[in-house]
Amino acid sequence: MSNRIFAFLFCFISCQVFAQDLERRASWQARFKVVQPVGAEIIEFREQSALQKAGLKVGDVILSVNAQTIAGQPAWDDTTDALVGNKDTDILYQRNGKVSPITVRFNPLPRESYDTLDVIYGQIFNHHGFDQRTIVTKPKNKRGRQPAIFLVQGLSCSSIEYTPGRKSNFIRSIRNLVQQSGMVVMRVEKPGMGDSQGNCSQTDFATELHGYELAIENLKTLPYVDPERILVLGSSMGSALAPYLAEKHKLNGVISDGTFFRSWFEHMLEIERRIKTMQGVDQFDLNEQMIKAYIPLYYGMLVEQKSYQQLITQNPFLEQYNYHGLQHMYGRPMAYYHQIQAFNFAGHWEKLTVPVRIRWGTNDWIMSEADNDMILDRLTAAGHKDVVLYKYPGLDHWDTVHTSAENSFNGQPGEWQDRISDQLVEWAKEINRQSWRKSQQ
Repeated sequence: MSNRIFAFLFCFISCQVFAQDLERRASWQARFKVVQPVGAEIIEFREQSALQKAGLKVGDVILSVNAQTIAGQPAWDDTTDALVGNKDTDILYQRNGKVSPITVRFNPLPRESYDTLDVIYGQIFNHHGFDQRTIVTKPKNKRGRQPAIFLVQGLSCSSIEYTPGRKSNFIRSIRNLVQQSGMVVMRVEKPGMGDSQGNCSQTDFATELHGYELAIENLKTLPYVDPERILVLGSSMGSALAPYLAEKHKLNGVISDGTFFRSWFEHMLEIERRIKTMQGVDQFDLNEQMIKAYIPLYYGMLVEQKSYQQLITQNPFLEQYNYHGLQHMYGRPMAYYHQIQAFNFAGHWEKLTVPVRIRWGTNDWIMSEADNDMILDRLTAAGHKDVVLYKYPGLDHWDTVHTSAENSFNGQPGEWQDRISDQLVEWAKEINRQSWRKSQQ
């Protein structure tokens, strides 16, 4: 036996023996309020809460979990994301001024399951040093290589898995997509989310993007997937990454839901003006705030690559206008934004050659109509023959129909319409049919 064959067999056998599945995530099954200076107060228990069974009560304040002090909302979010089942969790809590330790074992959350779909939980190794969870759904009893969708979510640190209690319309869209498309669908959990290792609030853009790219290449190797018929469907930040992923990995189509075109610096200035207008700030005062506060804040953070902490230390006047953390924005670290500022979103859009379907909601106050129009204009000018931009009446950024952008901004409930997810399914099927016909020529 040659050394090469022996090495291959040894690796194959050892990988099968020693590879371990990722620990399954768990839920507190309770509602909390983060308090100052330290801790998270239990507000309410949900059914079957392991905390309640262990003897904790409403009003108790959790001070630390596995020796990690709960010092503010980011620390609590990280602790919640890291909670796993079937494993002892050491908790220090306070009741009526008395601090006590307790050990709790949480039940793992149930995995996704569907009557008509197989659900395969896998994992990839991110070269930055941790494993990430992949979730693949495929139609049962369907033979041969099948078309596939690679789904990329938005910027925030949130799971892309459907678990009990999740009722957002975005999650509803995912469920409808995997159940109705008739295609293989792959999702990958961000670092630190779901079963993935790592810490989302500390993960930079390059690390996250690397995980998506590894997952796509993994999807291509699956024996039931046709590697020539994979499209990418992105939401929010994921929708702006979709052109890059499609071109680099030779995917056969892009579906983009709630996207942008310009740099993140331009995007943040525009959204700041829009938010302040919805808050009722008159345009005279708003113009002064943009010049004196928001342009310096975002230019310093994004272009000069400083933290908000550094900028406020240099100019204390800016503190009153910064509603983000000193080292984070929307739950992501400064390095994440420094890197996306350098990412050429517009350039990747303009190079796109595969079929493109773009959706923008007329009440989406996060992403601008102008950016979506620019994408259509640039692709048309470049000679692209198969691009559609649909402006969905009343839709906001979170798959919900509202009577106005202000109602969405103010957290009004809004309305679900089946057409929201049906359109994405129809587009995916349309692109798949086109790619199948092309493959038969």
